[in-house]
Amino acid sequence: MTAEHASGIALVATLWGSRVIVAAISIALVLSGIIMLARAVLVLAAASRHRRQAKEAARRRTWIHDGTVSVIVPAHNEAAGIEAAVRSIAASRLPVEIIVVDDGSTDGTADIVESLALEQVTVIRQENGGKPSALNTGIAAARGEIIVMVDGDTVFEEDTVSRLIQPFADPAVGAVSGNTKVANRGGVLGAWQHIEYVVGFNLDRRLFDVAECMPTVPGAIGAFRAETLRRVGGISDDTLAEDTDLTMAICRDGWRVVYREDALAWTEAPASLGALWRQRYRWCYGTLQAMWKHRGAVVQGGAAGKLGRRGLGYLLVLQVLLPLFAPVVDVFAVYGLLFLDPLRIIALWLAFLGLQLGMAVYAFRMDGERLRPLWTLPLQQVVYRQLMYLVVIQSVFTALSGTRLRWHRMQRYGTLTVPPTTVSR
Repeated sequence: MTAEHASGIALVATLWGSRVIVAAISIALVLSGIIMLARAVLVLAAASRHRRQAKEAARRRTWIHDGTVSVIVPAHNEAAGIEAAVRSIAASRLPVEIIVVDDGSTDGTADIVESLALEQVTVIRQENGGKPSALNTGIAAARGEIIVMVDGDTVFEEDTVSRLIQPFADPAVGAVSGNTKVANRGGVLGAWQHIEYVVGFNLDRRLFDVAECMPTVPGAIGAFRAETLRRVGGISDDTLAEDTDLTMAICRDGWRVVYREDALAWTEAPASLGALWRQRYRWCYGTLQAMWKHRGAVVQGGAAGKLGRRGLGYLLVLQVLLPLFAPVVDVFAVYGLLFLDPLRIIALWLAFLGLQLGMAVYAFRMDGERLRPLWTLPLQQVVYRQLMYLVVIQSVFTALSGTRLRWHRMQRYGTLTVPPTTVSR
């Protein structure tokens, strides 16, 4: 074989290979577009149905719980925001027992709570054992048949607790997720996270509620039957996402987990890209751990099967597989913009942006939010979305390598105040 012949074969093979790659990426682009469109239709339809159900529930007579409601606040070095958190809970219209578990703080967190001298507040000090340990300590000390868990960087409104426990009128309900709001939403990064909470997390929770496959009751605001917590063995420290692990265990035990959109909690979001990366890396890695731990739900029946085939399936496709391939598609889009058909690529991107904007407007309207932060949405799709994809990729590779990720604690900024009561939605 001559050198020219070999060079020709190599050139043909290269051209053929490039065509195959371009065709494969084109198919991936089309599939990702179909998946995103299907998700939008599914989520919006479920959100509309959930809203109708919420309105019907609101017309019913308020359920009066005649037992004790215990609120547990696990706290480790929460001096910056613990006073606002505890005062907001103590101001609840529904009388509550408040248990603050100081998990080995070194910044005087427990002293701050004790100095408030609030009659319904009990402070328990323990050596640092982690959040699951602190929550289990609080559960053991709680007198309530209903237990509310709230992070130490979160504040409630006056009606939050009373609204949060309403779904327990149904004996099949074992846990309730509230509606977490970003308090420090100023600046572009704050606006991006605000959009993500309203459009991403809360739209998905409406879908999960309707489909009866809620995978996560967030640590910032969740309510549980004490009986339910006892049946699943309390809070496990097997994963870094103890809230997701607990929720999946509750679903697998046969309980219904629902979303209460008008039970509001205001929380501090990361104020820097570094802090955001650490938080989301822990969330994503912990979610992967919980998904693997509860993978057996896929072949189970009843509530467990709904979690396994609907909830875990949704998480696998939308939060794991799609982010893994999305950067490749984005790179191909840039390539197409420069070397192929720029008008077609721009049209596709604008269509995608229009879909995201439509979902965002709908979600903001449902949550009673102003639309002003949505001006940052185009930039969010370019910068923030890529950051979240990289978080997923790093988390997946960390999980595959068998590395055990340590806990990343988020920096507190002390921006929280007790919020005024909002108008009922």
